[in-house]
This record gives sequence, C-alpha cells and structure tokens, in this order.
Amino acid sequence: MEKLYIREKYLRRLRGFYHDVDMIKVITGVRRCGKSSLMQMVCDELIANGVNADNIIYIHLDKRPFKTIKTAERLEEVIDTKTSGVSGVKYLFIDEIQNVKGFEEVVNSYREEGDYSIFITGSNSYLLSGELATKLTGRYIEFGMGTLTFDEYIGIKQFFGKPLNPDMEKEFIQYITEGGFPLSVKYNTYDEKMAYVNSVIDEIYDKDIKANKKIRKKTLFRKVQTYIINNFGATTSVNSICDYLGNNVESVSKKTIYNYLEILENAKIISKCERFDMKSKRSLNGEEKYYLSDLSFYFAKNTDGRINYGPVLENIVYNYVKSKGYKVSIGKIGNLEVDFILRKNTDEYAYVQVARTIDNDNYDENGKNITEEREYRPLEKIADGYPKYLVTMDKFLQRRSGVKHINIIDTILGNKELG
Repeated sequence: MEKLYIREKYLRRLRGFYHDVDMIKVITGVRRCGKSSLMQMVCDELIANGVNADNIIYIHLDKRPFKTIKTAERLEEVIDTKTSGVSGVKYLFIDEIQNVKGFEEVVNSYREEGDYSIFITGSNSYLLSGELATKLTGRYIEFGMGTLTFDEYIGIKQFFGKPLNPDMEKEFIQYITEGGFPLSVKYNTYDEKMAYVNSVIDEIYDKDIKANKKIRKKTLFRKVQTYIINNFGATTSVNSICDYLGNNVESVSKKTIYNYLEILENAKIISKCERFDMKSKRSLNGEEKYYLSDLSFYFAKNTDGRINYGPVLENIVYNYVKSKGYKVSIGKIGNLEVDFILRKNTDEYAYVQVARTIDNDNYDENGKNITEEREYRPLEKIADGYPKYLVTMDKFLQRRSGVKHINIIDTILGNKELG
C-alpha cells in the first residue's frame, strides 16, 4: 500500500470521534483535496492502536470491486457480508457514497444499530443537502477539509523528495501559483501542474455540477463561474454580477445567480465569507466576499500570471484559519473594515488584518506612513481585549497599540494558532 503524507491537523480534529457510534462523521471538501486518503489514515491509526482489521470495512464506490454497487439493497448486502461474524464495534468507511441511490436509509439504519462507527465522503453538491441532512438531523458532524496549506505544501514536497528552495519566500510565491492539491506536487513542471488542476475543474463540473437541474443555461453558468473565480476576495453582490452579465452577455435574474453561486459553494470551488457589523452584531447580507478553495483555480484559468497580493494573501489566510477550525467573517466597524474576525469557541475571538507590506515609502504631509495607518486603524478601533493581528510578508516586524505584527510565512510554517 502506498505510504501517505499525514494530514495531522485534520486527524487531530477527528480522533475524538473515532469510536463514536452515535455520530456519523461526514468529511467534506473540494474534489482531490485528500478526503479518501484521510479516511485511509484513520483506518491505519485504528489498526496501529489495536483495532482488528476485520472490524474495519472500507468501501470506495468509485473503485473496483465496489463501483458496480448502485442500489441501497446491494450496499447493505456488501456491508452485511463483510461484517458477518465480526463482534464489537465495526468501523464503516464509505467513499463517494452518493453513487448509491437511497444511501441515506442504509447509513442511518447502521447508525441506529449502535455498534457501527461510520465515516462517509461524497459529492459535495449533494452530501449535506436535502434528504441526508433531514434524516440525520443532530446525528452527524461535518469535518471540512481543504487543499494543502503552505506548511503542508512544504511538508509534502519533502515527503515526495522534491527539491526545496532555501528561500522560503520564493517557495511561498511558487505555492501561490501552483496551489495546494496534493497530487499536483508530484508533477515537475508548471504546465503539468496546471493541466492537472484543469482536469480537477473538469471533473468537478462533470460529476458534481453538470447534472444539476437548476443549471438551465450551461454557458451562462460557466460565465458566472469565471466571473467569481476572477474576482475572488472582492466584495461581490448578486447585483454586481447581474450588471456584469447584462452588459457583457445577457439579462439574467437574481434568483438564477443565487442558484449558481450556491452550486459553486456546494461543489467547494468557492467559500462565502459574510460581513458582520460589529456594532449591531448582525450579518450584512449582500456584501459577501468569496474565496477560492485553491488559488490554482485562478491561475489555471488565466493567462496573466501576475499576483495581486491583496486578495491572494487574504485567500491564503482564510483557508489557513479554516483548516485550524476557526469560523470566519469580515468585520465592519462604521466606515472601516477588518479583514477577518475569527471565532473558535462561543466567546473566543481574534481580529486579523492582511496586507503585503507596511514597510514602504508611502508617507503623508505629516510624515505618517499611509499604508501603516490604513492597516492599523480598524484594529485600533476595536475596544475589546481579544487578540489583534496584522499579517504581512514583512521581515521587520513592529508592535503598536497591542496589535501583533506577524509574518505570514513564519506563522503558517510554524503552524501557529491566531487567538
């Protein structure tokens, strides 16, 4: 069996539920981010910790000999055959479970038996919507998984024996343009990597999107997808998309745009980050930002490889803190904005501002650095005592008004928490 690069940050969140027979563990994430490998890592840990291999049932419905299983009855028959005569807790892993029509009843029935610890992955456009969520209300826990964060990118390059540039900033820039799909790291040239990313995009479209009945105009959907990928990290409203399409393509209803954005979210191509008014403590609808599950989606679809560091660094920080289990929103303070509010527990917050640099010669007539003032001002407006961070690529760091100025590369490579 192929040796796997261990994704420790996700295993750490799963370990407390390994033997839980009451909750179904649902692993979600964009295709090819490593969900199947993560389930295999869990299997390996269970065996290493003394669980009998006979008690572990792994069914990958996209691979032989299980790819012909299409009905609930056949799936149940296979599970019963594999667990016949096995005593104690059974550990049931089912990959690409949406391939079986009516799988919800099967999964729920084994959970109700009380001696099955169940892990599932599947098509993100369906898995936690509709019938499954209804039938498993309060009986499942979702574990979101992402592509490689920068620390994992360096780790997997070492794991595969790929050369590393001793200048980590150059490696970081390479990571930005190549993205973090685990298998992409195995390829040697940039063109090969982008060909792989394009194949992932095509697979998502073919398997998760194309058959969706809400998509009546495939060409229009592609244009919305292109627009949202090209404008990641920017404030995006349905009105702005409608205006763009009206000027460049054709008139389109707001409902259609909402549907298309939801489909892209469900397929995990994009992730919505809502604005939060810190005074009224309310979410502000219609003023969201969308971040990419992997930056390679942008670079694979654009011939212009120049890096716009503003949204790029925000996207990297957003995906990094999500991988650490934080809930994330954008903070609005009057006319000012904090890039991210992080929340881990009910009442634990941290505030994060992201910029490429504040170390420049951009001064006003009073001798104040304009960039520095702009980035610190929103954080200094926050009156509570929760941690505040300014994240940049600067090597020379400062401390001002209790705000911690940190280097993005050192922070991620150190696998540090923010908060």
